[in-house]
Amino acid sequence: MWKLWLILSGIFLIIEIINLGFFMFWFSIGALIAMIVSLFIDNTIIQVIVFLISSTVLLFVTKPLANKILPKESLIKTNSFAMEGKIGKVTVPIEPIEAKGQVKVNGETWSAKSYNNEFIPKDSEIIVEKIDGVKLIVKPISSSNNQ
Repeated sequence: MWKLWLILSGIFLIIEIINLGFFMFWFSIGALIAMIVSLFIDNTIIQVIVFLISSTVLLFVTKPLANKILPKESLIKTNSFAMEGKIGKVTVPIEPIEAKGQVKVNGETWSAKSYNNEFIPKDSEIIVEKIDGVKLIVKPISSSNNQ
């Protein structure tokens, strides 16, 4: 039975590596504890109970500890969310009525809508306010660019 617990531990670790949620890791440790118990006790029911209890206890004891240790702002903005606050230039005039417009930000071309549903002419500098689906919601940087 110890081989089965070792295989289960490996499976849980592989799932943890794929998932990166720091959740399955404790089931892997619980399977290792059950493996050690299986070396001394042949009763499968006791092994399963040890696995479930140890995994659950480890999960609930370490979760608050991890929340204290890890900073609250540990999320790093990536992909499209990293665009918020960036400066760009209008390459196709932003026309709210026709829902047209494109901007170039960090060398990438994005579809865009204006933040206040206003017309923004070509070559105007903009700042990205937020993301809405695959479109950037932008504002002109200075009101002198608006016509």
